[in-house]
Amino acid sequence: MSLTSAATLATLDRTGPRRITDLAAVEGVTQPAMTALVRVMEESGLVERRGDASDKRVTLVCLTEAGASYVRTRRQAGVHAFERLIGGLTGDEVEALVAALPALKHLAELESQARERPKQ
Repeated sequence: MSLTSAATLATLDRTGPRRITDLAAVEGVTQPAMTALVRVMEESGLVERRGDASDKRVTLVCLTEAGASYVRTRRQAGVHAFERLIGGLTGDEVEALVAALPALKHLAELESQARERPKQ
């Protein structure tokens, strides 16, 4: 799976259903490229298109259970990878990481906010 596909699934998991144009802007790709990507993910059973109840002209891209499961599995694999790496650190190094957690959390929040704004 491409990084853009994985990022798009993660965006849908984090933010809920989105328009293709919104997804394209957030992921920094063209609308035709996102349309093609959504079609492939739809054929794979990871997303589905649904009508927007508030605007019948709009189609939203939504995660399926398979898509949500894929995102959870990827995140869990990342957690396990970090666990293995941290297991090889010294006690002082682990303490330094723990002390840095507030700053790392803030960085993650900033990154999440930046991903929600369309790329220019």
